[in-house]
Amino acid sequence: MDYEDFFAGRISDLKTEGRYRIFIDLERQAGSFPKAVHHLDNGEIRNITVWCSNDYMGMGQNSDTLAAMHQVIDKCGAGAGGTRNISGTNHYHVLLERELANLHDKEAALIFGSGWMANMTALSTLGALIPGCVIVSDAKNHNSMIEGIRHSRAEKKIFKHNDVEDLDRFLSHYDSDTPKLVAFESVYSMDGDIAPIKEICDVADKHNAMTFLDEVHAVGMYGKNGGGVAEREGLMDRITIIQGTLAKAFGVVGGYIAGSGAMCDFVRSYGSGFIFSSSMPPAVAAAATASIRYLKQHNEMRERHQERAATLKRRLTEAGIPVMPSVSHIVPVLVGDVVLCKQASDDLLMKHNIYVQPINYPTVERGTERLRFTPTPLHTDADMDHLLSSILEVWSRLGLKQAA
Repeated sequence: MDYEDFFAGRISDLKTEGRYRIFIDLERQAGSFPKAVHHLDNGEIRNITVWCSNDYMGMGQNSDTLAAMHQVIDKCGAGAGGTRNISGTNHYHVLLERELANLHDKEAALIFGSGWMANMTALSTLGALIPGCVIVSDAKNHNSMIEGIRHSRAEKKIFKHNDVEDLDRFLSHYDSDTPKLVAFESVYSMDGDIAPIKEICDVADKHNAMTFLDEVHAVGMYGKNGGGVAEREGLMDRITIIQGTLAKAFGVVGGYIAGSGAMCDFVRSYGSGFIFSSSMPPAVAAAATASIRYLKQHNEMRERHQERAATLKRRLTEAGIPVMPSVSHIVPVLVGDVVLCKQASDDLLMKHNIYVQPINYPTVERGTERLRFTPTPLHTDADMDHLLSSILEVWSRLGLKQAA
């Protein structure tokens, strides 16, 4: 086999299908989020507005977050020095895990290098080592959950998205003594819908099943303290394991699980993805702790965030732009064609200095290609005015679908 020819051929296939992904070379500007500098290949630089960041609350620019990171870099240096088992447990990791356990009103928490690794490690470890465990997973769960379940080699069932009756049907096939785990998300980030957490918990309790809730796109943004949708709905005590990220609303990087002390200790002691990974830099842990504490105390940021999302949905809808149904802060706009979706994104960037990433298959189903907007508390009315006029120009020129 000509290996290089194989690699090039598969990349060519992606380009032919219009699904080849190009990294946008950005330079975030401290203190001016959501503004950034776009570096082009020809050396040109342009000032743009970012409308698709997962730094949902702008906490990557928050002064408390930055001060904590600076302080601990000066105090502890750059890296952690090893895995958590071999010299890599810094006091700031311990403080962060305590803060996360408190956020979710759980006994303990365990941090990972990313939310992807938290899901992968926790689900694969639980599924592999609980004898006879069956994992029942929502059809639209994130890739990290799918991979964790797959690598566990546990028996798996996939229930229809947010369909409690279908979940009940699957669980009814097993007796009460069979170990079972229901894995689902709170906010689904591509469509912006929210799981019926209470009803799922009711079914899980009925069948003596554990619950594993991914709150990645909700922590920091929902609930009085930012504990997520489960906190907002008063259901955190009914969830066995809550998984979250430090890389979105909290503005840093990393992931975690929270639950009972025994469960966290079990994953800590048996999870390969945790045991054999170097721990996050202490300064990152300190920054995340500061960010969590800040958002706990500033519910007005969550209120502003929801207002910005609702306002953008309303204004786009009034302008005839096809906003897909969403009850969360996610604002998906349907294009429905892979090539036109990429073209609309390119035109917004190059003609209007607006960056929003096209979302294509396999992230979403074919025919549902979209632009996914994520307004933040720091997007101004002027930013929104510019976005609306720019979208209308692009939609008209490309002949894209209007709202029904």
